[in-house]
Amino acid sequence: MNSLHRIKVLGRELQVRSTASPEQVRQIESFVNATIAEIEASTRINDQQVIAILALLNIAESYMEISWKSSESGRADNDRLTRLLYRVEDALK
Repeated sequence: MNSLHRIKVLGRELQVRSTASPEQVRQIESFVNATIAEIEASTRINDQQVIAILALLNIAESYMEISWKSSESGRADNDRLTRLLYRVEDALK
């Protein structure tokens, strides 16, 4: 069920709907704000829109890296299971 949550990002209060728990929404809010703070600390850019874009790119990169690793791990597990099945089949012959 979607619930309404109040968050603050880039100094702006927003109301968002989410199926996540209030604790999860707070963790996401904290993660986004921490990413923004890292970018603000490492650059001289003062344009909030550019900072938001850079934060979005950093978060997307993290997500994609996790997704790629998960896919690679899944493929490796699948390969191992396939080899194991062939061994079992050969042993049963």
